[in-house]
Amino acid sequence: MDTNTIDWGKLGFGYMKADYNVRCYYRDGKWGEIEVSSEETINIHMASTCLHYGQEAFEGMKAFRGKDGKIRVFRMDENAKRLQHTSDGIMMAKLPIEKFAEAVRKVIKLNERFVPPYESGCSLYIRPLLIGISPRIGVGPSTEYLFLIFVQPVGPYFKDGFKATPVVILRQYDRAAPLGTGTYKVGGNYAASLVPGDLGHKMGYSAVLYLDAKEKKYVDECGPANFFGIKDNTYVTPKSTSILPSITNMSLQQIAEDMGMTVERRQIPEEELATFEEAGECGTAAVVSPISMVKDQDLDKEYVYCKDGKPGPVCTALYNKLRAIQYGDEPDTHNWVTIID
Repeated sequence: MDTNTIDWGKLGFGYMKADYNVRCYYRDGKWGEIEVSSEETINIHMASTCLHYGQEAFEGMKAFRGKDGKIRVFRMDENAKRLQHTSDGIMMAKLPIEKFAEAVRKVIKLNERFVPPYESGCSLYIRPLLIGISPRIGVGPSTEYLFLIFVQPVGPYFKDGFKATPVVILRQYDRAAPLGTGTYKVGGNYAASLVPGDLGHKMGYSAVLYLDAKEKKYVDECGPANFFGIKDNTYVTPKSTSILPSITNMSLQQIAEDMGMTVERRQIPEEELATFEEAGECGTAAVVSPISMVKDQDLDKEYVYCKDGKPGPVCTALYNKLRAIQYGDEPDTHNWVTIID
């Protein structure tokens, strides 16, 4: 593909083929060398554990081209640690952090021409994937694994960009059990959200806000992202045993503290939604997506934060600060950024 023909202003969050991906195999109790491939497909056994017993994990990261032309990756070490956490949770071989970093650097350099220009507002999305590939019919962990990373340029996750959108509470659905796989980044969690997510979209909402699966009293995840609320100069985000630990949320909490705000990570009763001045969801793909309103379908209640789709001042400040660090426009005081050279 000729990257000169890409209309960066119209780039969405769909798949686009880049030049290369990188792969690494775990066999005989050890990880091999990183291999380079231009193939978009993988050849695995039909009895692979990833296909039958869900031994699959993935990550999502972004690289940004700064005004100075340098390419920056955001918090790569945290993605490597989270992949190890998921591997522990579903009994997969752990990829060393150094091997993860080597693969990320290599795949970016191989596809450097796909890193969008600074002024485009786009980024290079990086998708690491780890799957169990040895054949097994009895339930149990694989003995062989494939780690791969592919990349592609992306625009905003939501087509409306940085704009407040409504979300809905659908009590008849759960995303993950309290002591299940919710804290791991596995595909099954996202599969469980497809039906309610599709229903929410058909009802006119951008995402589903899940309540805790045990008591249906507390705010949990917000679709594919973490939830946060703002009130009294305080950043409040749920504490739960079924929520994926978002690297973006972790970063926003630090930025909020840097801005002089108090940060609270605790249970959030649904009725507390009425007390927030602003609310949002956050994650690698969307960064910060402000929430205009939460609708509880069963109780016929609405918690309104704005009526014109315009994000509140705190959501805007958090979003702008994080993006400025990612693009190198502001100092990286917490050493979150890795420059690819």
